[in-house]
Amino acid sequence: MAKEFPLPPVVFTPSTPTHRRHPAPGVGASSPPAFAPPRPSTSSAANPLPFMSFDVSAAAASSSAPPLYTGPIGIGGSGASFEDEPPLLEELGINTRQIWRKTISILHPFRTADPSLHADADLSGPFLFLLSFGLFQLLAGKFHFGIVLGWVTVASLFLYFVFSMLSGGRRGDLDLYRCVSLVGYCMLPMVIFSAVSLFLPRGGGLIFGVGMAFVLWSTRVCTRLLAELASSGDEHRGLIAYACWLVYMLFSLLVIF
Repeated sequence: MAKEFPLPPVVFTPSTPTHRRHPAPGVGASSPPAFAPPRPSTSSAANPLPFMSFDVSAAAASSSAPPLYTGPIGIGGSGASFEDEPPLLEELGINTRQIWRKTISILHPFRTADPSLHADADLSGPFLFLLSFGLFQLLAGKFHFGIVLGWVTVASLFLYFVFSMLSGGRRGDLDLYRCVSLVGYCMLPMVIFSAVSLFLPRGGGLIFGVGMAFVLWSTRVCTRLLAELASSGDEHRGLIAYACWLVYMLFSLLVIF
């Protein structure tokens, strides 16, 4: 049996809002003044910031004024223009003209390379040749980028220590950095052999004969440059040639097999 609870009735009484009425003009107080926006004060003490006018004609007149500084843009206020700055490759130490001259001096198989040209060592040209050698090997289905870089580093260290032992510490202008540069530049015949081997039959006597010719080319150029840059290179030219022949023979076997 449900129990009922009596609830009092809820009564809503309407209320009328009371509006404030202003007295009619002429009867009581005067009418309130109209709203006026505050105007900025012209006094510099009351308003430290100057009032900015957004007049279109004033903006057009100010935009036509000449710039404050029309001289050439320079670095550090030196006044030098961008046209006088050296190219980006030269700032990075990459001399393309020097690389091209060294490449041409090695490219001719019957012309003696200029040792004074290779006295200024760099690694940009050798890195380009090693990258090309690896790309041609990649076209042949061989991934030898790491092997090529490792072998060139070991070969440069090998030739450097051979010179150290032969010369008794008198290496002349030949240091390790220049030795790496010479070994890398003399890799150019091996790069050409790697490209030619793509069109030669594998396992035949032809590719061995062509490979031997390119090995002798690299050995001749590298021996000449190393002997000229080292102080006592002429006395041990045969041993230098044998060491260079071993180095480039390894790269030719890498191409053949």
